[in-house]
Amino acid sequence: MKELCLFILFIMGQMHTNAQHGKATTERKTFSRTTSISETIDADPSTIWSLLTDSDDFQRWNSTIVSLEGKIEEGEKIKLVSTLDSTRTFKLKVKKFVANEELVWGDAMGERTYHLKQDGQRTIFTMREKIGGFMFPLFANKIPSFDTSFEQFTADLKKEAESK
Repeated sequence: MKELCLFILFIMGQMHTNAQHGKATTERKTFSRTTSISETIDADPSTIWSLLTDSDDFQRWNSTIVSLEGKIEEGEKIKLVSTLDSTRTFKLKVKKFVANEELVWGDAMGERTYHLKQDGQRTIFTMREKIGGFMFPLFANKIPSFDTSFEQFTADLKKEAESK
């Protein structure tokens, strides 16, 4: 029953975000912005999970990351520098860590969720980031679009996972 409920929530989330395979979409609201992407990867969830949680190897396969420091484990803190703004270090907390299924990290401004769903010999990978808050409208136009970065991240992950 739990798996059925999770599957229904996953499908509802897919409809809500309108994420197409390999193509990022962004939903803008007054106080938030949500970017999503979904892709089918010809690899087992454990292969993808090992890539998403190995902070020492993250930069090698992921061209959207300048650096990532710290342990990717629940309750741990990581420091991430993205190619979107290589002058800024994001200090993030790993908020949820369900092996081979879901990883969430974020800060006071937002959360990024990685979700893995096994589909036979393949995995449906979904990444979603919601940023915002009460003050969001004051600086929303200064935050670059995540669409291209999400698409590159997903393409890098798919290429690396399928080569294993």
